[in-house]
Amino acid sequence: MMTANQSPLAIRLEHCAKTFADGTRALEPLNLEIAAGETVVFLGPSGCGKTTTLRIIAGLEAPDAGGRVLFDGQDVTGLAIEKRNVGMVFQSYALFPNMTVAENIGYGLRIRKLPAAEIRARTAEMLAMMRIEKLADRNIDQLSGGQRQRVALARALAVRPRALLLDEPLTALDAKLRDTLRLEIDTLLRSLGITAIYVTHDQAEAMALGDRIVVMEHGRVAQVGHPRDIYRKPASRFVADFIGTMNRLSGRAEGGAFVCAAGRFAWAGAPAGAVEVLFRPEDIRIAAPDAAPLRGTVAAAFFLGDRTRLFVEVGEAQPLVVESSERRDFAHGEAVGLEIAAQNLLVL
Repeated sequence: MMTANQSPLAIRLEHCAKTFADGTRALEPLNLEIAAGETVVFLGPSGCGKTTTLRIIAGLEAPDAGGRVLFDGQDVTGLAIEKRNVGMVFQSYALFPNMTVAENIGYGLRIRKLPAAEIRARTAEMLAMMRIEKLADRNIDQLSGGQRQRVALARALAVRPRALLLDEPLTALDAKLRDTLRLEIDTLLRSLGITAIYVTHDQAEAMALGDRIVVMEHGRVAQVGHPRDIYRKPASRFVADFIGTMNRLSGRAEGGAFVCAAGRFAWAGAPAGAVEVLFRPEDIRIAAPDAAPLRGTVAAAFFLGDRTRLFVEVGEAQPLVVESSERRDFAHGEAVGLEIAAQNLLVL
């Protein structure tokens, strides 16, 4: 566990940009503060700059001239990764196949030339923390994906870092195992109180793990905020579309109502004139078609166990996506009514 001299790290990035030797601009100037003990998730599609940012924090990449990385106010921009006291878990785990589990976990400690007794003690502590004591003498090629992920975490934490950096550590795993390990990582980070920076393109991971999410687009920060704010109050169309599923309806606001091809519903205080409204699938409700303010036709229905996902044609370029908890079958071509509460509408 963390001790007094391993207090979590506050990290600040100042004007950190990255241009590679071939002229590729991977990251535009970025300013960001990460509080001590905070878990910040960098989220975005491939090539958006999130891993480059992580590597700059780690010391694996240097920012362009003028960029600075500060740990607790101290400039560490020129400091090598082994001197930054951060732990890193790579997407590939980067474990040594010629070493046992225990030897992998103790590798960083041996590099630091710690006494043999302390290496054994810390290795045992990490094996117990990850509940992999029985795997200590196994070779890496004898482990499952989930076991390898736990070994990679144990190795990163064995050196007692003040910050833990994770680069898409669950990408290679199946969906059910990802859910299990996501919970374990969240529990671990909360119990350690360690500063953590997590890179992913998976929205569910970002929502589950992040105290704050940094959404990135083309090397720039599109939005920074609490997961709930990112989901409910996206700052741009890119964020709205990238985080979850977003429906769109085009129409006009007039006379205290929104009018579109599917019908009309009351909307006090709506911006006058032509407008496009956005809303989430869970914010729309199926109703009887003869009494509902909007009307559509079921284009497809997928039973997902706890809910049914409907695609409803309403005269737009794309059908609306509706999540229904009704325990009944929906037929292709069936007429359905739709209800949306005006407070759930978003206009960008």
